[in-house]
Amino acid sequence: MTLVARMLLRRLLMLIPLLLGVVAFVFIVMRFSNSKPEYAYFQGANPTPEQIHQFQLENGLLDPLPLRYVRFIADLAQGDMGTSVLTKKPVLESITTALPLTLQLTFLGLAVAVVLSLVFGVAAALYRDRWPDQVIRVVSLVGVAAPSFWLALLMIQYLAVGEGLFPTGGYINPADSTAGWLQSMTLPALSLSLPIAAQLTRIIRTSMVEELDRDYVRTAIGSGLPPIVVVGRNVLRNALITPLTVLGLRIGYLIGGTVVIETIYGLPGMGQLMINAVRDGDPAVVQGVVLTIAVGFMVVNLVVDILYLLVNPRLRSAA
Repeated sequence: MTLVARMLLRRLLMLIPLLLGVVAFVFIVMRFSNSKPEYAYFQGANPTPEQIHQFQLENGLLDPLPLRYVRFIADLAQGDMGTSVLTKKPVLESITTALPLTLQLTFLGLAVAVVLSLVFGVAAALYRDRWPDQVIRVVSLVGVAAPSFWLALLMIQYLAVGEGLFPTGGYINPADSTAGWLQSMTLPALSLSLPIAAQLTRIIRTSMVEELDRDYVRTAIGSGLPPIVVVGRNVLRNALITPLTVLGLRIGYLIGGTVVIETIYGLPGMGQLMINAVRDGDPAVVQGVVLTIAVGFMVVNLVVDILYLLVNPRLRSAA
């Protein structure tokens, strides 16, 4: 087995206790929350104490907590996240319906953030201490301070209501209209990605400046290599090591930010599903959504670790 394969295997093995810890944490928190499935099930119909007791018996809510946890783990291992007490549908079915939209929004926002941060971060480093650098640094500072929900409200006010360039909310399936899908997702993706793009721009700019001041850059340019080749082949690759680490943490912000953004734009994704479940007191759905988001965050960080390994040859050799 190669060094890279061994390192990847270690990363995968580390996910197992982490996943079990997340499952245990979510299970315990949900057990001590104020959400009572027995009351949500009757939907305000003033059930009698006998009806509530019968529901608790049928659903194992009176069993000891360790037994309920073991049963919960066994169900998860079979792909069963429980059943919604309101819709009477499996939680996994609701998540399967809502997850594609959240993934679309997350990866579209990630793509926008990466492209913008690379363009402006590299430009600021190449023109450091000149007017392009000063403008980019001021704009990125404003972007870091601007929360995504505030940007969403501004965009709706000026770009959707004021100019009519985009819809104020709603979702169009790409299978129905690609142009309509892109139009409905543009403002949510921008609202989600701009604060992260601003943060990454500042980090890429700092990393690029440090790399450009290294001796090997001056030596390579002095030996006759075109500056664009040196920057593209060596400087940028070395400068991306630190931003990649930060990006892994920021993706968690992206996933969490979809809860607010989907609510503002009325997108029927995971965020909207969880908000509705919290409001209606449906703990099985809340539990399933939180677990799905947590697992997604761990998988994304594993992918970032792999990219970090590919970009950093010193880490690869140390593996």
